[in-house]
Amino acid sequence: MEEAEWLNTYEPRDYPPVGVTVDLVILTIRDKELHVLLVERGEPPFKGEWALPGGFVQPDEDLHEAAARELKEETGLRQTDLDRVYLEQLKTFGKPGRDPRPLRVFTVAYLAFAPQVPEPVAGTDAENAAWMSLAATRNMKLAFDHAAILAEGVERARNKLEYSSLATSFVGPEFTISELRNVYEVVWGEQLHPGNFHRKVMSVDGYVEETGRTTERGGERGGPRARLYRWGGATQLHPALLRPSETT
Repeated sequence: MEEAEWLNTYEPRDYPPVGVTVDLVILTIRDKELHVLLVERGEPPFKGEWALPGGFVQPDEDLHEAAARELKEETGLRQTDLDRVYLEQLKTFGKPGRDPRPLRVFTVAYLAFAPQVPEPVAGTDAENAAWMSLAATRNMKLAFDHAAILAEGVERARNKLEYSSLATSFVGPEFTISELRNVYEVVWGEQLHPGNFHRKVMSVDGYVEETGRTTERGGERGGPRARLYRWGGATQLHPALLRPSETT
């Protein structure tokens, strides 16, 4: 049978119905705590419950385009701001029964990081949207299998901070070493020795570079103005910045 003839006789209804969605773990730092964007579902299934933002992949979209669209719709970020957001594919989740609808739904989870994210905007199928501290989510029941997806996303973020320049996605174009250290402390949930951290960061070739400028004023307790740095272009860190808990 020629392929064209085979396609003309192909009947999709002979096979189990399948849907594909994207769900996003969008992380940022607010008030020196790690926050994730959650939406309150406005429609069934799980109406009224909190969930990760996401939706079905449209026929004319690839997976990354669908994730970028959901990111823009839920965060209210302008396109110029979206260009600074780190977005990567996390994992595919397809356990039978993870979605109560009468079709098998696979979701491709994405991980996103952004600094200085505005208040979220609820999408068309959401009742509300809010930044929730990671600590607060531990006492929340999330829809679908989103608690497992969130846990995977946070652990991926913690691991990537060790060997990649991902931490610079949480700060502005120019930053102090203290601000960079704060990212590691918040995401890892561990206090770091300022001097040791500064030494390790500066020992990684291409991680950060000086701008030649300083902050406008000294620290909270006074003192000299801090030097400003920017990302040095390196995407992989050699040597890696290991979590203290992994080195003991």
